[in-house]
Amino acid sequence: MTERLFTYTVPVIKIDGEANGQLVRDVLDLRVEEDIEGLKTAVMRFLAVGPSGGENEQLLYFDGTVFDFGKRVEVIVGPEDSQKTIFDGKITAIEFDGAEGAPPVIVVFAEDRLMDFRMTRRNKTYRDQTDADIANAIAGEYGMSAEADAQGPTYPFVQQWNMSDLAFLRDRARRVAAEVWVSGDTLYFRQRGNRNGTTLTLVSGNDIVSIKLRADLAHQRTKVKISGWDIEQRQTIEEEADVGAIRQEVASGKVGPQVLQDAFGERESFRVRDVPHTTDEAREWVKAEMLRRARAFVTAEGVTSGSPDMEVGSLITITNVAPPFEGDPYYVTHVCHTYDLQDGHRTSFRAERATITEG
Repeated sequence: MTERLFTYTVPVIKIDGEANGQLVRDVLDLRVEEDIEGLKTAVMRFLAVGPSGGENEQLLYFDGTVFDFGKRVEVIVGPEDSQKTIFDGKITAIEFDGAEGAPPVIVVFAEDRLMDFRMTRRNKTYRDQTDADIANAIAGEYGMSAEADAQGPTYPFVQQWNMSDLAFLRDRARRVAAEVWVSGDTLYFRQRGNRNGTTLTLVSGNDIVSIKLRADLAHQRTKVKISGWDIEQRQTIEEEADVGAIRQEVASGKVGPQVLQDAFGERESFRVRDVPHTTDEAREWVKAEMLRRARAFVTAEGVTSGSPDMEVGSLITITNVAPPFEGDPYYVTHVCHTYDLQDGHRTSFRAERATITEG
């Protein structure tokens, strides 16, 4: 039996749960994008002229029969025996794209369920709750369940001042090094170690079309400090996080703060935009800032020949590259799946890890 060495598949696009073969015929390109702050988006372009039950060609898709505001869109990619749904959301914008000498094109924009969170603004006070409790409460406003298990302090009160629910959730997530996303009817508010993404191995020169790997000290710090005022105890709060915060997450290799210390000596930073009112708040916030910096010591920006299983939170091992960048897996922080008539399915990604591999 002869095995196919290369598979070229057109994405399957479902509208309100039904696959439409006409869309397979007319799709020109599409783009599905997500990152660690949540809100997955899709942009799809289709040829908007063609036969429609008669001999003459006419303008298609603008009558609301196929595409209309609020309709559900699913995008499925990959070979038939291993297909993966990379987008599930609703149409939020429709565009006509016309140019001299070119056929008309319809451009369809869609967003996942976090679109509802983006469009709802509130003034609200939360009392005696953790950030995970707040995420649970917000999910309930939309009739969704929540998987909110990020560790963090209990706040006497937290105020949401004329912020969208999405912006507010993102702000709370940054304070405790958590990430926000939705899947189906579930809102997730989890720290990185609990995301449970897919695991992939990518070989440079095989799966990978292009790759850039960088170890950069620009944003590394040997310590991060924060100060505040404890209202009840009436005393100053001083907390700091050092290399120990990131050492808890890695088993081997040299981490950024250590490399910075060896190369340039002590370099400290102060977190000043947030003012903690308890020691627990200060400890969690300063740790989150240290982790944010240290995790991004080594970055990868690449393009693969199409990786349907890649998603934000995936752990990818990159091989056949320079020795400092081999070894421990990278954590994917941004994914963009694209399809066009020239290259087919491609996956662009950004990923990071905390270490370089020692020789």
